[in-house]
Amino acid sequence: MAFIETIDIQDAKGIVKEEYEKGIKRSGKVFNILKIMSRSPAALRESMRMYLAIMFGESDLSRAQREMLATVVSRVNHCHY
Repeated sequence: MAFIETIDIQDAKGIVKEEYEKGIKRSGKVFNILKIMSRSPAALRESMRMYLAIMFGESDLSRAQREMLATVVSRVNHCHY
């Protein structure tokens, strides 16, 4: 199994710390997907901006429909996340 070293919550600084704090505020924890992206702070920030725009931005799709699409795509891709 592959291993990717991540930045722990207590060691986070700058952009990574900001994004971790936002993640905790949103869901009460920092999900592993954020930790994986911690090695590239700029990519982490931009990925989160894109995610928030897709899931919460203006759209003809409801929030529930967006979640359903994400679930179906994850299932098709055999991704339990």
